[in-house]
Amino acid sequence: MPRFAPGNWAAFGLALALSWFSAPFGHAQEANANGGAEFQLGLPQSGILTIQPDRLFSESAFGKRVEREIEAEGAVLTAENRRIEAELRSEELELTERRSGMEPDAFRALADAFDEKVQETRRRQDQKLREISQMGEEARREFIKASLPVLQQIMQEAGAGAILDHSSVFLSADAADITSLAIARIDAVLGDGTTDEDGER
Repeated sequence: MPRFAPGNWAAFGLALALSWFSAPFGHAQEANANGGAEFQLGLPQSGILTIQPDRLFSESAFGKRVEREIEAEGAVLTAENRRIEAELRSEELELTERRSGMEPDAFRALADAFDEKVQETRRRQDQKLREISQMGEEARREFIKASLPVLQQIMQEAGAGAILDHSSVFLSADAADITSLAIARIDAVLGDGTTDEDGER
């Protein structure tokens, strides 16, 4: 499954940091003063929080649903590719068998047409693969956008100034990692990201 490009997560972290500094300072103080119950549930009280972006997505209900859908689409494409490959091999064998009974120019015309068909088929199937990959990328962008309010709330309750990618932090306390907490809260808000007939999640 495609993963977040580093630039996407850099922008993600920056957005969180800026959103915190643009929020009223009194709001953060109130969150700290009234957030004792949250701290007991594992919310760290730290100026810097860390998160594992790949895990945040892949272990969320949203990410698992997307992964299932992409795997299903990939399986369909793989089966289609195998069927097309078998058909082209059969056509190639038939063309080879006809060669001895054909004029060279006539055979060359058929061979060229077959080669063009193979190339066009490859381009079409490659485009389908790119579209499946794009599905994953678009889903991740949607997930980031939908998750930001939840992560901003965690950041404010912890009195933190930023949430950083855990892999880019040289040294930090384990307690500063909020990935598991974020997954639980995002799941509670987003579920798997599907909507009902009324357009509600």
